[in-house]
Parts: sequence; structure tokens; C-alpha cells
Amino acid sequence: MYKFCIINLVRLYKNYTLGGVILKTLNLLSLVLLIVGGLNWLLVGLFEWDLVGGIFGGMDSPIAKVVYILVGLAALYGFTLLSKVNK
Repeated sequence: MYKFCIINLVRLYKNYTLGGVILKTLNLLSLVLLIVGGLNWLLVGLFEWDLVGGIFGGMDSPIAKVVYILVGLAALYGFTLLSKVNK
């Protein structure tokens, strides 16, 4: 009985952390960052205006660089989501 309870708790923990809340949050954050990046490039292409740079004080500001890096990492993470889309 004791062993059965521990096994169920381990399964519940794995499902909660890996397949549940953390991955859903990561997927949502990645999607939001990809949307921000896409809108930023749309504005650059249409109006030659950098939204992220405009908000955070130019392309060279440290905060803008962090946002650019996060958008790039979200794009790399997006490759892992392709297998989910193809299902």
C-alpha cells in the first residue's frame, strides 16, 4: 500500500510539472514572444519603426537586447512545437 501511494505521487508530480502547468506556461510565453517578434518585424517592414526599440529606448538598450534574445529563443523553442502541430 505504501509503495503504491509513492508511485502514484511520483506519477502525479511528473504529470503536473512536465506535462501540465510548466509546459503550458512555456508554450504560451513562447507564443506571445513570437507574436511580439512578428509584429515588430511587420512594423519594421511597413514603417521602418522598431516597436521593441521604441518602447525600451532604442535597439542598443540592454532591455531591448534581452527582449530580442527572448524572441529568438522562443523561435528556437517553436521548432519543438512543430511535432505537436503535425499530430
